[in-house]
Amino acid sequence: MNAKQIHEEIKETNLSFMLLAQQMIRGNKPQAMASFGVNEEMADLVAGLSPAQLLKMSASNMLLCCFHFDESMLLDMISSHKKEALMDKNAIQQVKAVRKAEALAA
Repeated sequence: MNAKQIHEEIKETNLSFMLLAQQMIRGNKPQAMASFGVNEEMADLVAGLSPAQLLKMSASNMLLCCFHFDESMLLDMISSHKKEALMDKNAIQQVKAVRKAEALAA
């Protein structure tokens, strides 16, 4: 995949993400805010974007979405699939690493 193809994929992903975010915010704002990890001001901003503004934002070569993990849900998923204690220790270390990455990104 060349740079142009990657940029096109990013644009498509951005547009899909922004449309999904807008739809979710308009449908159930509190749940969407929790899912996306945004405050009310940001949720209102996204919900109020026009189609032209969405297209312009999506055209960026920067990926607009990011991973946001609910730590308790992730730990529940890990603990319900125990195979051995070592896996749990490694999984907890991964969750801690994700938390550090999220804190640095904020």
